[in-house]
Amino acid sequence: MAQDHGQDGDCPPKRPGCSQGKLLHLADYEPVQIDRILGELRGYWEGLRHGRAIPARGDVEPRGIRRALDYAFILERIAPGAARFRLAGRHLIDLMGMEVRGMPLCAFLNTSSRGRLSDVLESVFRGPQIAEIALESPASYGRPGLRGGMLLLPLRSDLGDVTRALGCLISDGKLGQSPRRFDLVGDQQFPVIPGARVLEPSPSHPGFDEAPARWQASLPAEPRPSEPGSEPATPEERRARFHVIQGVPPPRPRGGRF
Repeated sequence: MAQDHGQDGDCPPKRPGCSQGKLLHLADYEPVQIDRILGELRGYWEGLRHGRAIPARGDVEPRGIRRALDYAFILERIAPGAARFRLAGRHLIDLMGMEVRGMPLCAFLNTSSRGRLSDVLESVFRGPQIAEIALESPASYGRPGLRGGMLLLPLRSDLGDVTRALGCLISDGKLGQSPRRFDLVGDQQFPVIPGARVLEPSPSHPGFDEAPARWQASLPAEPRPSEPGSEPATPEERRARFHVIQGVPPPRPRGGRF
């Protein structure tokens, strides 16, 4: 065995292509399969139900989603159409280039897609129902194009309300420079009970998709003359009816002297 190795454990010079300190990526040997990862996570969520419509947050264990663990996350609903990360896998940290725990989910989407994401997210909690989202990140300087997928699965909190979600965000391609953000290019909703009605995502606020009306300054109304014997209509007319009386001594107090 000793003659097969050089000094200090180096590769022998007879083996071409052996480079010391080369970093190997698992994705180079096992390409990412978006549909497979999303399907496995959804199957795990289905197995947690045990006859219930929605599983509980406490039922989720990391060892049950080993293959999808780097792409998985737990969300907490903090407002209508808004949720933040309670836990997040390594892939999400690599996409953003920083720790994402505590950040809102919309941080991974471009501004033009955040409104639709908010509507889809709220339908997951209100339905409750399942949502699958198709994502794309256009290529730019230092950032190759990416395609990705997101899965949102509702969960019950310790209080019994649906304010948690098990999710997965996975992308295919070289990450390039972080942060990477995506455009929402498609979404689809599924009922948690087969045959149930699907709640279509709708804007969280009336007129959410409408542009706000332009502000216009209102001109002050012109004073209108009041009719004789009626109460003055404007403050100017009321002040005009006051008269200042001069030269009249003040009345003396009664029943005593100062």
